Amino acid sequence: MLHKISALFLIGFFLFQNGIVYSNVTKETADKQFEALANKYLTELLRMSPERATGLGEHQYDHLLNDYSLAGVKKSRDFNESYLNQLKAIPFDKLSRVNNVDARIMRERLEANIFGIDVLREYEWNPNSYNVGGAINALISRDFAPLKERLTSAKGRLEAIPAVVAAAKANLKNPPRVYTETAIAQNKGVINLIRGDLQRFIDQAGMKAELAPAQEAAIAALTDYGKWLETDLLPHSTGEFRLGEEKYRQKLKYALSSDLSKEDLLKRAETDLKATQDKMAEVAEVLYEKRFQKRYFALVLSGLKPSEIKKSLIKTVLDKLAEKRPNNETIVAQANQDLKETTEFVRAKNLVTVPTEPVKVIEMPEFARGSAVAYFDSAGPLEKRNETFFTISPTPKDWSDARKESFYKEYNDYMLENLTVHEAMPGHYLQIMHSNKFKAPTMIRAIFRSGTFTEGWAVYAEQMMAEKGYGGAEVQMQQLKMKLRVIINAIIDQKIHTAGMTEKEAVDFMMNEGFQEEGEAVGKWKRAQLSSTQLSTYYVGSVEVNDLRRAYEAKNKGVVDMKQMHDAMLSFGSPPAKYVKEMLGL
Repeated sequence: MLHKISALFLIGFFLFQNGIVYSNVTKETADKQFEALANKYLTELLRMSPERATGLGEHQYDHLLNDYSLAGVKKSRDFNESYLNQLKAIPFDKLSRVNNVDARIMRERLEANIFGIDVLREYEWNPNSYNVGGAINALISRDFAPLKERLTSAKGRLEAIPAVVAAAKANLKNPPRVYTETAIAQNKGVINLIRGDLQRFIDQAGMKAELAPAQEAAIAALTDYGKWLETDLLPHSTGEFRLGEEKYRQKLKYALSSDLSKEDLLKRAETDLKATQDKMAEVAEVLYEKRFQKRYFALVLSGLKPSEIKKSLIKTVLDKLAEKRPNNETIVAQANQDLKETTEFVRAKNLVTVPTEPVKVIEMPEFARGSAVAYFDSAGPLEKRNETFFTISPTPKDWSDARKESFYKEYNDYMLENLTVHEAMPGHYLQIMHSNKFKAPTMIRAIFRSGTFTEGWAVYAEQMMAEKGYGGAEVQMQQLKMKLRVIINAIIDQKIHTAGMTEKEAVDFMMNEGFQEEGEAVGKWKRAQLSSTQLSTYYVGSVEVNDLRRAYEAKNKGVVDMKQMHDAMLSFGSPPAKYVKEMLGL
């Protein structure tokens, strides 16, 4: 018995001693463990996701496309689970401040990826996920290497397109109709890209003989795919586009990376909706007198109810402002001029440090159209040449004249100025250029940018510019209208996907409460179907960035240098706002 007790004592003492040693080693090496794991993960991620690697600026896989087969899906699932388990073994509380934040970002991203594969399963019902137009365009839109080298890579990707088409045909099961209809339109855009833009580069490089066979095979495969989408998949596209309460709530958590619950989001949005309408009415009253040379009392005496008077006043002023508007031929040049003016304004007001990197305004590639009017396209964090684009989509050729007119009434001269603020200066372009300057032991934060923070900053930028008087009351009116749109986006996003909101209800809500044109509202209904939870990022992000500003001002007792504050907010890359708040000590 004594021998057994002695043996147990020795074993316990040995484990105790080794536990202390293990604890000390962990404390000293936690950062090294995380950095090694994160760097290995990113290396493998780029190898497994060649299309993403190109976008990020890693070009050794430019000749490959992603593996869209079910075997590829399983491999991705196992990959994410393996790294999540390894990450959980690292004690986060012993990491440096920077690594601790990046470890949490990495953990959430891995969990979101597994959720996407296991629960959302978009590879089974989203034909748009098989669109490889971006993978081809990425090789010709930026001059990151000699043209012949890029076209040789394009040849490899063209040769891989038939396999992508085969995977799509094998995997897709009963998609929602709107997804298939969008895929049909975008597939035509990919074919036009290969026949048009890519062909011009091929001719320029004199490589027709080298690329023609792969080009013809890719076009044949995509043409066949288009016919299959129309004749086989579309008749069977009766799937439900609404996520439902459980899936939506979980996806929203990962999309926002915010402490704001779904219920709190809706409550706050509905309160802000009324407050923003009231503010719009104040600005509209000033503009009404300026534009119509008469007082607001004309409407008061019309016999309308107070709520009707407010909406009538706002609508009347917005209609008047919409008389000045661009068209398909002028919108890109006009946005370019707006960019120059917004840049000069930000510098003059000393609002935030202005980047020196160039940004170019271009027409949105056809293959990318169908869900958004504009977007900002920056070079990846691994790219050596930092080319950035502000892209705008003209109206589709098959739209009626009335629909086109409705579109440009929405994106009138003043709204285009506000859109330029959002997408470029001091919105996305400025924020991403600041983000690129942040350096950490790993690239986790650079590669997994928070959409909520980046969109939140861009919406906040609109507000900030209006506060400082950019464009006068006219642009402020459009900024407030855009704020209404952001608020309404968050409301309809969850009501469509969890509460059965119909197209008529959504369109009426957008037009009556947000003063949107019919074309904009119909387009947003389509986007809401195609991009669940993404529409909420704008509002939640703007709320969180404004909360950051209030906390910063409170900490500094209201004595704040705007440029210093904004530079500080943008100095941590593009993590979720809750981490920015933490790192600012607010």
